[in-house]
Amino acid sequence: MTYESDEQLAARLAPALALLAAVGETGHVTRAAELLGIPQPTASRRLAALSDLVGAPLLLPSGRGVRLTRAGRTLAAASARALSTVAGAAREVREEIDPASGRVVLGFLHLLGRTLVPSLIRAFRERNPHVRFSLAQGSRQDMLRALREGEIDLVFVAPMPLDDPDLDGRPLAEQELVLSVPSSHRLAGRGRVRAGELAGEGLVTMEHGYGLRQITDELCAAAGFEPRIAFEGQESETVRGLVAAGLGVAILPRSESGPGSAVVEIPLSPPVFRTIGVSWLAGERLTPAARAFRDHVCSETVDLGPGFRPPSGQPGVAVDASLPMVRRKPRPPAFRPGMNAVPGMG
Repeated sequence: MTYESDEQLAARLAPALALLAAVGETGHVTRAAELLGIPQPTASRRLAALSDLVGAPLLLPSGRGVRLTRAGRTLAAASARALSTVAGAAREVREEIDPASGRVVLGFLHLLGRTLVPSLIRAFRERNPHVRFSLAQGSRQDMLRALREGEIDLVFVAPMPLDDPDLDGRPLAEQELVLSVPSSHRLAGRGRVRAGELAGEGLVTMEHGYGLRQITDELCAAAGFEPRIAFEGQESETVRGLVAAGLGVAILPRSESGPGSAVVEIPLSPPVFRTIGVSWLAGERLTPAARAFRDHVCSETVDLGPGFRPPSGQPGVAVDASLPMVRRKPRPPAFRPGMNAVPGMG
């Protein structure tokens, strides 16, 4: 018996793999056919031919739909990865032809969606009105994972991933963090508060993976005590709401609309700032639209919006003014006693 090489078999399988991936996603041949814009009978014939080529069934009936066999799942998973790569290449080619109508996939922290991200996009769209944006929000951990896996082009995160050789970036802005307490709290009348005074307090904070949680933990560690976590959340406004309800205190950025009567914001002593930066894959050629947006946000003339200030510099980071990126040096700790700037996020 004569066997095809793996390369020959792959070439024959390739035309139908998008259909198999769509069936795996939808669980229906008809829906997959509609998704790809082909008649259902054509889809069924292609799937049958694909099974013949492989020499094993790829689909099994399941209720009113279908499910993939083990062989089908293996091929569908590989197809999805391959199609993602091809789609990215197709996008790059199209944008090279017409960069003014490209698309930027942008990831950022929840709080930055209020002023910083809209401000940056608005200023960029004034000169590039046809560039489209797809926006993703999440924790620093989730955003950096998506960046490494090629799901997004650029991310606004903090602290900067200085110890990752696969990523480059540049600091963009600093934002002061304060202690938020209920208006009836014993510290509400203070002009400043030291981190050590929070020992024994019930802290409302973000879950692990969020930079504000990292900052809170490290401030407490530097002050010599273990934080007593009362509540954990995934969104800073929920944290602020729990503080307003008298359920604890929190370290948060200043409220852009004012703290409100139920919450008092007190500066920390010494002052604590989080540094927000933009990151992208090192050595990767960004699409023209993504590259233009990166250069825009790295420019010195960008309006950072209310509540932000230009970065004052971080220990262990040197910015090359001729190229908007961070040159990595050994990573400093996110917090040290007496530091004026603490990288972090929310």
